[in-house]
Amino acid sequence: MKKQATVLALLLCLAAMLHAQTMTGTWKTIDDETKQAKSHVEIYQSGNSYWGKVTKLLADATTSKCDKCSGDRHNKPIQGMVILENMKLDDGELDDGRILDPKTGKWYSCKMWLKKGDPNVLVVRGYLFGFYRTQYWYRLK
Repeated sequence: MKKQATVLALLLCLAAMLHAQTMTGTWKTIDDETKQAKSHVEIYQSGNSYWGKVTKLLADATTSKCDKCSGDRHNKPIQGMVILENMKLDDGELDDGRILDPKTGKWYSCKMWLKKGDPNVLVVRGYLFGFYRTQYWYRLK
């Protein structure tokens, strides 16, 4: 019986470690200007691509609607909105997709990876015309 409990405990630890190494899951975003927690974004896999949607807006979110978005996202609620599209996993990084900044309504090319030494910090970099902006998102446990 003790042997089975030990094996089960090891399997649970392994599962937790594997989960910590993946970029799927829910992440807390931080506002670039205020440095306050802004939202929760769930990153999930669909087929060979990764997507992300806002699952919760926090008290420090500056707006609840995407008033600067164009097309079918214009004036739609940010909570529930897909803001990360068609990311591909390549050599431990998510790349080749795009990310929406609901505050500005702008889309950026995007690249994401887990911070070296800390699999609970996601480095999110958006690119536009050779310029980039980097954010750090924090895994919710």
